[in-house]
Amino acid sequence: MRRRPYAWLLTLALMIGIALISGAAIPLEAAVALLAIYAVAFGASVIDFRPEQLLDRSRSSLTMMRMSSEAREAVERARRRGSVLNSSLTLLDIGLITSHSSREGMVMRRTRSVSKDDDGVRPFITMHVQPESADQTAMLRFEMIDQNGATRYVHEMRTYLRDGEMNILADHHLPLTDNDDLTGAGDWDLRIYVNGTLMGAHTFNLTPSINDRFGRYEREEPEEHPRLRTTEDEAPMSLEDLLRSETARSRENRNR
Repeated sequence: MRRRPYAWLLTLALMIGIALISGAAIPLEAAVALLAIYAVAFGASVIDFRPEQLLDRSRSSLTMMRMSSEAREAVERARRRGSVLNSSLTLLDIGLITSHSSREGMVMRRTRSVSKDDDGVRPFITMHVQPESADQTAMLRFEMIDQNGATRYVHEMRTYLRDGEMNILADHHLPLTDNDDLTGAGDWDLRIYVNGTLMGAHTFNLTPSINDRFGRYEREEPEEHPRLRTTEDEAPMSLEDLLRSETARSRENRNR
């Protein structure tokens, strides 16, 4: 009867109407009670109330509040491209990790401006997985599109989705130093697909190397930038530790 409630709702309305206009002495309180009962019956029959849906929406709203500004921008660009996003997968963060060999070892940093002086760059995402999409393998596809619209990087990887927050770093990087295929500079696109659906479109900038800009073959060591360093004797830092350190550094700079 929940699927087709209109017939009995109409019958109930006719019965209450006849009782009210029959001329019988019905107290005002009884008439108000009859109308209130009908309103409750109408609402309980027509409105499909599901508490679990309200709980899921509340969780989704709290998760969206944790999205970084880069993730919000990337998701909005994906929506403008007509992508229908999976509500059980929320993109919390998106970006690039560059690596650079220095005298002190391997330097890794998160950036939105990539230089050809770096050894390489690889994308990462942080996403939140709802229980209904967990415990299954998803196909992730990373693409980098240059300023001329040419695809310069494609990497696909299968990832087992787990309930909660996941940090995913691409297995391979795009070589930058001495990469003659990368000419010029400008704005690039990083696109992330999950099971063939565009999840986010992130923009970043590629700048030429110092040699390309000034035609020098001998150059001084670039000015040190506050970065994460791992010496040769230390184990590589995980993506979670890298993002945590970058966040702490950003907070320190804002407090100054």
